[in-house]
Amino acid sequence: MKMHNTTFEVLRRASSFLVEHGREETAARLLLQHVLRTNYSGLMMRMQDEILPAELDRFNEMLQAHVQGKPVQYITGVEEFYGRTFQVDESVLIPRPETEELIVGAIERMTKLFSKGTAVKLADIGTGSGAIAVTMKLEWPEATVTATDISSEALVTAQKNATNLHADVDFRLGDLAAPLTNEKWDVILSNPPYIAYHEADEMSDVVLQHEPHTALFAEEDGLILYRKLAENLPSLMSGPALIGVEIGYKQGRAIANFFSKHFPEADVEIVKDINSKDRIVFCTIHE
Repeated sequence: MKMHNTTFEVLRRASSFLVEHGREETAARLLLQHVLRTNYSGLMMRMQDEILPAELDRFNEMLQAHVQGKPVQYITGVEEFYGRTFQVDESVLIPRPETEELIVGAIERMTKLFSKGTAVKLADIGTGSGAIAVTMKLEWPEATVTATDISSEALVTAQKNATNLHADVDFRLGDLAAPLTNEKWDVILSNPPYIAYHEADEMSDVVLQHEPHTALFAEEDGLILYRKLAENLPSLMSGPALIGVEIGYKQGRAIANFFSKHFPEADVEIVKDINSKDRIVFCTIHE
């Protein structure tokens, strides 16, 4: 009996295949959309269309790669962030939805602190794919945006994203705030590595085997980079100014204490994400 290769049948078989191998079935839809170069609505409209043999072969290769642990985003080479498409590869962390909340919170506080449209100097420390830096430049066009990373490979990817999305960002190679010295900054944002090494056992193999460990793990129970930032940033900040960092959900109090110690006059707050977990620490310097 001839097997039907309509979009509907191929998607149904692929979803079952992924579930049998312990993967999320939604990956099948995302991969098929990529192969067919369409979005969710377009896929729904093509449910009774036959898939071409070459498309089916490519789709099956992608399914096998995902079953073996490769994240969907590294297979397709893209991820959506703040309504835009970013290129990603294994040199950078895949942008997470939680980081969009850092953007939202930063813009909200910047608007109160500076008023919308003010020309500010903004830096993104540990930029990875460039998601934060590029998004902030596009959402606050008057900002002069600089982004740092310790990985030259990551900066290549970040520059591609800035070019593709027409964002003027100055990328600098170096560790944490080192490339930012001898200047004053109005806004500094960062999503540094914050997972403690002992937490690796709790993590998905998809993440562990493919995402860059230098962008995931940090010493001192994941806190070392926040401690260093809190120590190094006071001499770099203008007044008024804003610092915002994404954090692990168990780290809020410790990281807030770092910033309170080094910025005793600032307002330091722990902000919860959409899942009511501690996710961001903001440090607002009023003068």
